[in-house]
Amino acid sequence: MRGRRLRHRVMRRIAFLHGFTQTHHHWHHVAHAVAERVGDSTLVLPDLPGHGLSAADERDIDRTAAALATSIGPATYVGYSMGGRIALHTALLDGSPVERLVLIGATPGIADEAEREERRRLDDERADHIERVGVDAFLDEWLAAPLFATLPPDPDGLLHRRRNTAAGLAHSLRTAGTGVQRSRWGELERITVPVLVIAGALDTKFTVIGLRMTEALPNATFVSIDGAGHAAHSEHPGAVADTIATWLP
Repeated sequence: MRGRRLRHRVMRRIAFLHGFTQTHHHWHHVAHAVAERVGDSTLVLPDLPGHGLSAADERDIDRTAAALATSIGPATYVGYSMGGRIALHTALLDGSPVERLVLIGATPGIADEAEREERRRLDDERADHIERVGVDAFLDEWLAAPLFATLPPDPDGLLHRRRNTAAGLAHSLRTAGTGVQRSRWGELERITVPVLVIAGALDTKFTVIGLRMTEALPNATFVSIDGAGHAAHSEHPGAVADTIATWLP
């Protein structure tokens, strides 16, 4: 996977994993702010398969987790939504390099098999739709969804989203969407490293999921970001950066 490595002097290593339709660009503000608050750091910002510089990368969620473990190595892994699900899979690998884990608007998957199969069907339909209408039209629809109702205008961020390809986004949905992801709820107790679970206070669905994860994880802290919806790191980057920096040792 290709992306950016932003160096401040090598003391601590922090990897930031973006969400669906985003690229590494969408982490720049928070990543720099965290580094300024905690001091010398190496920041790793990859473009995940199907996105940005990795548009042609066809690895699925499990192979992506394994590739990140090898390419990034020991680090704090910070993931939003799709990136959080991939970070969680990385933390569950045998011999995982995840030293600390931050999950923002993320889920361990859908436990109910019938519900998961229905989500897989919807993800497949959405992937077909992206290939039919193209990236620009799809993004107009995607960002108009209630999930992103509190997302502020971000012309620069939208420009980076539009640089994705229809083929890449469609493949990402088919191989790393919530429908194809197997449920990891029953394995959360295996993640013994410190975990910070973040959800926007206005994102009721992922607040409930986040609180459930916090109860299931052996060493977890839950933080709600006031006034934020699903994309808390894009809506209130300063608050998210402060939360992560305060939690880090």
